[in-house]
This record gives sequence, C-alpha cells and structure tokens, in this order.
Amino acid sequence: MTLAHSPLLPRNSEPRPVAIVTGSSQGLGLAIALRLADDGCDVVINDLPSKLGAMEGAVRRVRSKGARAVAAVADVSREDEVNSLIETTVEKFGKLDIMVANAGVVVMKSLLQTSVDDFDWLMGVNTRGVMLCFKYAARQMIEQGGGGKIIGACSMAGKRGLPNICAYSMSKFAVRGLVQSLAQELREYGICVNGYAPGTIQTDLAVEAEKVAGDRTVQEMIGLPASTPRGKPEDIASLVSYLAKPESRFLTGQTITMDGGVIFD
Repeated sequence: MTLAHSPLLPRNSEPRPVAIVTGSSQGLGLAIALRLADDGCDVVINDLPSKLGAMEGAVRRVRSKGARAVAAVADVSREDEVNSLIETTVEKFGKLDIMVANAGVVVMKSLLQTSVDDFDWLMGVNTRGVMLCFKYAARQMIEQGGGGKIIGACSMAGKRGLPNICAYSMSKFAVRGLVQSLAQELREYGICVNGYAPGTIQTDLAVEAEKVAGDRTVQEMIGLPASTPRGKPEDIASLVSYLAKPESRFLTGQTITMDGGVIFD
C-alpha cells in the first residue's frame, strides 16, 4: 500500500470525521468523497496503482473544499493491503470514523460465457474486498471506541437477479448478507453497518458496459426496459452522506435501493 506524499491542510479546532472511500479516484467513489468533504469529513482517497494520477486529482478536489485528504494506493482484494490502508489512515489522521467500501467491478456475460477467472475477479473485488474493508474498519472502530459507520456498495442486482450479469449479481447478494450479519455483531459497539444499492448510474463503468452491450442499451442487456431511468453519481452520494451522518444512528443492517423506482423492497 502506497501513500501519496503531499502536505496536509491545517487541522480545524474541532475534530473532523475521518472517512475512507475505496475506488474513489473517479465516478461514483469520487462523488461520494466530494460529498463527504462537503459534509465536513477528512477523506482518504483509495484506488489501484494504475489510478494514482486520478487519485492525486481527486485529493486536490477534496482539499479545495477545505478538507484534509491523502491518496492511498491499495488493492481491496488483498488482505495485507487493506490492513495497511487502515493503519495508514490512523497514522495520518489519528482515527477512522467512516468506511465506505465502494470499489467494485462488473462483467457483463451470461453464465455460460462466464469463466472461472471472471467469477474469481468479481468475487475478489466485490465480495472479499467489501468483507476485508468491513473487517479491518470494524477492528479499528472497536479499538478506538465511540462507534462508527461502515457502508458497503451493493446494487439493484443484489436485490433481484438480472440476466447477463449472473456472477455480478451473486457478488452483490453476498454484500447484502454481510451487511445484515455484521450489523448484528457490531450493534453493541455503536457501529452502524449499511449498504447502498444503486440502479444504472452514468459513470465511466457504465460507458464501458455500453461498449459490451453493443447495439443494445445496458438496461436492455440486463432485462430492463430501455426507458429505465439513469441516475447521477451525486444521487447516490447523497444517500451515502446520510448513512455516514450521526442522524442515521437508528439505521443499521439495511441495504437501501436507489434506482429510479425499478425495484420495490
């Protein structure tokens, strides 16, 4: 795990919440990081080594809002790197209050086309990555006391199985189960565990998915009407903002869908 070296903004007199947002160099993760900065948080920007340039740009944008920020390279599917990500956060900021396990990948293939390598990659990032972030964030929050917020990326595909993304749906259903189970384990420590389940969101990931879909829209490829609405990253960031705030203290174990009304829980 590598930390980008650059001076931090001076501390405010009041302690600010400290948040990690994984997969936050661009797209939905960046929108979440910027919203948390607007909410008064200091933020650790995380992504893969290949995204370091984008991470540095994200750090500058967070700092422009008056927040402290650092870029921390880590692969969330690797336990040692997730552990180091938490340790580095505590070294730099003294604590961890909010973990947003946002990093995720998608493979748009039918089950018959899905290879074992595809499956292992999806489960490694989307499921093991969330589990590791939850585990090491929880360990730190329990040690420091005072509760905390642990938030994970699910999907509407984790609420309803959809065609041509079978393995992806599996990985996201697992996140929902993890949220429910861990919420019960951490209740006694005042730590809330929740998930967010976006529908189709206009991000760079969606653009790549469109290339795979060819003549069809992504919505059509996964069995939804072509008229299915698309959200913006800022829509989901507003939900995560609420889940990260003290006002959501009575909400735990839930995975909240925000998809323009496609799925009704």
